[in-house]
Amino acid sequence: MDKKSKAVLIADTLDAHYPPEIQFLHFKNSFELLIAVILSAQTTDEQVMRVVPALFDKFPTPEKMAKADIPVLEKLIHATGFFHAKAKNIKATSQKLLELYGGVVPSTIEELIKLPGVGRKTANVVVGTLFDKPAVIVDTHFKRVTYRLGLTKNTEPDKVEADIRKLLPPEKQYRFSMTANLHGRECCHARKPECDICILKDLCSYGRTSRI
Repeated sequence: MDKKSKAVLIADTLDAHYPPEIQFLHFKNSFELLIAVILSAQTTDEQVMRVVPALFDKFPTPEKMAKADIPVLEKLIHATGFFHAKAKNIKATSQKLLELYGGVVPSTIEELIKLPGVGRKTANVVVGTLFDKPAVIVDTHFKRVTYRLGLTKNTEPDKVEADIRKLLPPEKQYRFSMTANLHGRECCHARKPECDICILKDLCSYGRTSRI
């Protein structure tokens, strides 16, 4: 089986196994999603979900977030870690959102990565979730799962993204990002993957490649 066929089979297997709707971050609008994903760097989605209700209650729009005092933002998001940089980024992103895009979250990766604190991972989350566009979201779970499955030999996120885009048709990329991520959380754990019960064990290269 060639690698493209293998990737499609893996994607289809995960698609059939996991719920049709997978969402790790809850949000009311595009601005909330953008800020939540920025805050999710180097922390858990659960921790982000604990802090954003108070954050968005006080600063619900780009206009209000853009005028926020940094110490106030830092206090509200402190539990997510790296709060100094994150506070500066979410304020600066709100300002840029107003300056460049009239306060509307843009729909392309190229536009999104112009915003402070927004890298390709964040941009892919936004375009896939909000705009139903092809998206490959490379976080630690996705990187681990795709590496073990032999779909990539790379560990740098941009290179992993490029590899997966070459293997899967555009219409399968976002769904695969979500199912592979969930598979990493529920089965393909970093330290003790549950290989015996894994639905992909017959397709997996884990053990025949360097482990991550």
